[in-house]
Amino acid sequence: MTKRALLLGGIAFAALSTPAFAEEPAAPVPAAAADDQAGPSVGTPLPENVIIITARRRNEQAQEVPLAISVLDQRAINDTGSSSIYKVQQLTPTLQVYSQNPRNTSVNIRGLGVPFGLTNDGFEQGVGIYVDDVYYSRPASAVFDFLDVNQVEVLRGPQGTLYGKNTTAGAINIRTNQPTFDFEGSAEVSFGSLNYRQAKAAVSGPLSENIAVRLAGSSTSRRGTIYNTTTGNWINAQDNLGVRGQVLFRPTSNLDITLSGDYSAQDAECCGTVFVGYGPTQKAENRQFPAIAEALGYAPASLNPFDRVTDIDATLNAGNITGGASLKAVWEVGDNSAITSITAWRFWDWKPENDRDYLGLDIVRKSQNPSQQNQYSQELRYNYSGDRLNFVVGAFAFHQRIDTQGTEVQGRHASYYTLSGASRNDPSILEGLTARNTQYLKATSLAGFAQVSYEIFDGFKIQRACA
Repeated sequence: MTKRALLLGGIAFAALSTPAFAEEPAAPVPAAAADDQAGPSVGTPLPENVIIITARRRNEQAQEVPLAISVLDQRAINDTGSSSIYKVQQLTPTLQVYSQNPRNTSVNIRGLGVPFGLTNDGFEQGVGIYVDDVYYSRPASAVFDFLDVNQVEVLRGPQGTLYGKNTTAGAINIRTNQPTFDFEGSAEVSFGSLNYRQAKAAVSGPLSENIAVRLAGSSTSRRGTIYNTTTGNWINAQDNLGVRGQVLFRPTSNLDITLSGDYSAQDAECCGTVFVGYGPTQKAENRQFPAIAEALGYAPASLNPFDRVTDIDATLNAGNITGGASLKAVWEVGDNSAITSITAWRFWDWKPENDRDYLGLDIVRKSQNPSQQNQYSQELRYNYSGDRLNFVVGAFAFHQRIDTQGTEVQGRHASYYTLSGASRNDPSILEGLTARNTQYLKATSLAGFAQVSYEIFDGFKIQRACA
C-alpha cells in the first residue's frame, strides 16, 4: 500500500473516530519536534522539555526572553478547554476580550486597545492578532474555535519593532501544528450541558520524500441560552465549523515552503437579550416605557431576567464567515540566519440580522449592517542568531477594503414610540420607513522594523529597536 493511500485512510479514520473520552493531551512540543514542524531553524539547538516560543521571530526558551509574555501550550489549552480567544483571557493576566457579537469584539491588554461598543471599522486594533505569522485585521475574523492549535503567546506592551503592524498595546501570536513527515493523527469528541457537542480531528503525514500535508477540522454546536416565546426557538446558540489544510514542500534541507488555507463559519441565531428592568428618563410620563407598553397592550414575556425568556419579533442572525490562504517560505541561508517571506490573503463576511428594540413591540422591524472585508499582506524579514549578536530586520505591506451595506426598517409601533402629539397615533407615518446606506473603507500601510540585541557578557544584554 502506498504512503498516499495510508494517509487518505488515516484522514478518514480520524474524521470518523468518536471516542467516549477526549484523548490524553499532548506534552509540550520539544525543541527538536518544533524544529521538524516549522522547518529550518536558526541558532543553537535548544534543550528538550522546555516551552519554546517564537515571539521574537526565532525559537527561544520562554524563561530567557526579556518580554512580558504569557504562554499557553497545547497541554494547557486542552486541559482547560480553552477552545477560543474568549477563554484564553481567563488564563492570561491583563488580557480582556469584550464581545456583543463577532463584529462588535474588542481585545485589550492592560486596558489598552480600542473601546468596547459598536465597532468602527475605520479603527485599527491596538492588539495585533497573528495566526502562523499572518495578521488578522478584524477581531471578528479571530473569534473562531481554535483548530489544531499548538501554542498561544500573549505579548504585553508595544510590539511594533517585532511585528510592524498595529501592536501598540500588545500582540497575540497563535501557532498551529504544522505538517510532519511522520504519520500522526488525533480525534476528540466532547459533550456538555445545553446539548453542547464538539468534535475535532487532525491528521498529518508525508505524500512523498519532500512533501507533507496536514488536515484538521472541528465542529461545535450548543443550544441557545434564551428562549424566544415568539418563535419557539432558543437563541444565542453556537453553530461553528472550521477546516484547515496545509501542504509543506521541502525541496532542500534548508528551504521550507508551506501553503495553507482555512475556512471558518459561524451560523448562530444570535444575538438577543432579556428584559432586565425599567429606569425613568426625563421624558413626559406618557412617553415613559410603562405608559407606552400599556397603551399598546404590551407586556414583556417576563419581568424576571433570570427566567431567560424573551419575545423578540425580528429575525436574528450572527453569520460570520472567515478564511484565507497564505504562502510561507523559510530559507536558511547559513548556520545562524534565515530569510522568511509570508504572502497572505484573507476575507471576512459578516451577515447580521438584529431586533434593535429587543422587544416584542414592532418598533424596529429590520436592522442589518452586513460587511465584507478583503485583506492582502506581505512580510519579508531576515533574522540572525549568534552567540552574542541577535537581530531581526523586516518590512511589512498591508492593504484592506471593507464594504458595508446598512438597512433599517421601522415597524407599526414606531410612530407611537418615537413621535409626540397626534402624530404618534398614526402608525402609517413611520411604518415601513427604510434607511439604506452603502460605504466602504480602504487602507494601505507600509512598515519597516528592526531589533538588535548584543550580549556584552553572560547575563547582560543591550537591545536597540526601531519601527
